[in-house]
Amino acid sequence: MNCQDIDITKFLPHREPFLMVDHVLSIDDEHVSTAFTIKDECIFNDKGFFNEAGMTENAAQTCSSIVGKSYFDDEDTNGLGTKLIGFISAIKSLKILSCPKVGSTIKTHAKIISKLETEHYKMCSIQCSITLAQEELLSCEMNLFIRELN
Repeated sequence: MNCQDIDITKFLPHREPFLMVDHVLSIDDEHVSTAFTIKDECIFNDKGFFNEAGMTENAAQTCSSIVGKSYFDDEDTNGLGTKLIGFISAIKSLKILSCPKVGSTIKTHAKIISKLETEHYKMCSIQCSITLAQEELLSCEMNLFIRELN
């Protein structure tokens, strides 16, 4: 799948100013990597730094995109007609080491640890990390719940 052609808003319900993912760098059924450039007008800009709430939201949106992707096949990355609802059901661990400066581009990597799927919903446990120039800024593990709306 050519990740440059993926419109992340098809996998996530978030819109500006609450969208904390700019680009999908790579994605498959078990892993996703995203990039986000922190702008001055970002709602999580706290005195020139991307704050802890923003970093947690970036991680959650990246994790959500891997679960959301499973509702689309490789030819249908536009997600036409598919509507999803999802939320974090638990944050099992969260470690924030540093907050990046506004203007930085962070990379977020998520990997599914386990999942439970039924006809009506999916629940996943996902490990996630945020890096800036190979330096880890955040690591976490969270559970997500997603289901398709009729």
